[in-house]
Amino acid sequence: MTFHQKPVTYVGEVQLRVSDLNQSTRFYTEVLGLKIKEQTSNSVSFTTNGQDVLLTITQPNNINKKQEQRTGLYHFALLLPKRADLAQVVRHFINLGVRLGGGDHLVSEAIYLNDPDGNGIEIYVDRDASVWQWSNGEVKMTTDPVDFDDLLKESVNPVWNGLPKGTVMGHIHLQVNDLEKNKQFYVDGLGFDVVSRYGREALFLSDSNYHHHIALNTWSGTQIKHAEKTETGIESYTILFPSETIRDEKLMSLRKIGASIYEENNTFYTIDPSQIKVYLRIS
Repeated sequence: MTFHQKPVTYVGEVQLRVSDLNQSTRFYTEVLGLKIKEQTSNSVSFTTNGQDVLLTITQPNNINKKQEQRTGLYHFALLLPKRADLAQVVRHFINLGVRLGGGDHLVSEAIYLNDPDGNGIEIYVDRDASVWQWSNGEVKMTTDPVDFDDLLKESVNPVWNGLPKGTVMGHIHLQVNDLEKNKQFYVDGLGFDVVSRYGREALFLSDSNYHHHIALNTWSGTQIKHAEKTETGIESYTILFPSETIRDEKLMSLRKIGASIYEENNTFYTIDPSQIKVYLRIS
């Protein structure tokens, strides 16, 4: 879990717009296993350790379901501390009859599902970084079937108590319509490194040689439009920097590439090429 703490730059809280706050709250607590930290009439924030907010959902007025062919969230990814935690999540989902997918990415083992609005969710566990395969500055990743028979041999607590306290926001994967513009924003502006490429259609970016903190893909095409603020989907997310000095360096880099910087409640934010608000905070 050392890739999600100082001195690394990584992703923190994700904020989503949902169509039915009560339905989504039940999903994120009863199905996914998050705990409510704060709740208002139109928003709920979730945690696992009682302190750090991983996800906030809001229900704006006059919200519509997002169309599939839009830029925005592909999935957000919750990283679990150990493999047995993933096995316990899988057993919990089996007991609930939840439909899910899976992928062994060499660097990690992951399962996938959607929330009630179709927002993509990945839950995963990393393999030890010592077994990741690197070549010419890029890490080898693929998508093989998860060996669920082997995974479910892990010893787990027979009682489901939700996601473990050590769960963090492992990465965020965005659907975009222009890979080069996003590369300029996230690499030249925010300082992430390209650590893997899938042809000309996907980039995986990270800090400190993680397999990825941010992923970008154009799998739905380069002609898709940006999601409207009246549609469900991602509203914003937070990038956490290890120091004010490094954060300020990135603010300068963003300005150099023409990105606008704003301030809200003593917090800086910018807007990425897909019109997603990105908060720039200190970890």
